[in-house]
Amino acid sequence: MLVNINLIAIYVCVCPSCRDARKQEAKLSKPKAKWSGPIPLEDQLCYSIYSASMAIQRVYKPLLDEMGLTYPQYLVLNVLWREDLQTVGAIADQLGLESSTLTPVLKRLEGAGLLRRERNPENERQVLVKLTEKGDALRTEAGCLGEALLATSGDTAAHLAALNADVRRLRDAIYAKIGGWSLSGD
Repeated sequence: MLVNINLIAIYVCVCPSCRDARKQEAKLSKPKAKWSGPIPLEDQLCYSIYSASMAIQRVYKPLLDEMGLTYPQYLVLNVLWREDLQTVGAIADQLGLESSTLTPVLKRLEGAGLLRRERNPENERQVLVKLTEKGDALRTEAGCLGEALLATSGDTAAHLAALNADVRRLRDAIYAKIGGWSLSGD
């Protein structure tokens, strides 16, 4: 069943258990129409978030290119700018990645002289990651990314911050229900 909530089409299951759960959790408006096929992309929240992410990365790309970074490398550096000297596992957790996925990115950043990786002397199974002076110096250059997004979007900083908070709440609510990745940075 298709329900239009705040101009966003959401597919609603009509099985008795889901219907009963919805009645207990919230009073929803009456469904507008039955739907038997996939919802058009432009009406899917997941696609709107995905395509907005792609648009943001396109705004960032020329700026990251000037810094010699890819978007995933920027994300890793951002985690380290917030708190330097972390394990590979801790960085992976914050980014919602597997350590094995992160390792090639870390190798490239190390090769560029932006960070160092070394075994933890207290636990040889852990690899510690620390910014170099060169990696730390990129922090100020990376500040232009937010400014570029603000200028390109034509939106206010307050509205973008509120939108970000809403998306984080959605992400956290979904993960709270399905289990898995959890990011506590709010």
